[in-house]
Amino acid sequence: MLTYHLSMNRAVTMSLSSAALVLSGVAGATSAHAQPPPPGTLCSFTLSPPHVVQVDGADMVTATVAPDGCAGAFRPRSSVVCVQAADSSAQCSQGRDADIAQVFTPYRPGTSYTATGRGLGALFNDASEPNWQLLGPITAVL
Repeated sequence: MLTYHLSMNRAVTMSLSSAALVLSGVAGATSAHAQPPPPGTLCSFTLSPPHVVQVDGADMVTATVAPDGCAGAFRPRSSVVCVQAADSSAQCSQGRDADIAQVFTPYRPGTSYTATGRGLGALFNDASEPNWQLLGPITAVL
């Protein structure tokens, strides 16, 4: 039979209680941003629909992924946005931290364009747990 010292039981109990208290404080913290993140993600991101813009005098199709708030101490870590014209390969771009990810592809009138994206929130810079929020697809004929 295995016996434990009373002082060791107290030390283990106090350690576990402290860890639970710290974790509940992180999980229960509120955000000052407009929208809470969707369930299962740490931060929320917004995908814009594909639309036409002028870039150096040329018509281009663009879409963006922008951070839209995080839970507690979490922060936007990375975002990716892609636009794909019908019968073409996707063009993608990446944003870091709170930067907006924006992609451009040449405009062809009457073509269907599809925007997709994803965003990742993290507490630390290592972002070892992939909690990506998947966005889209949003399709528009331009």
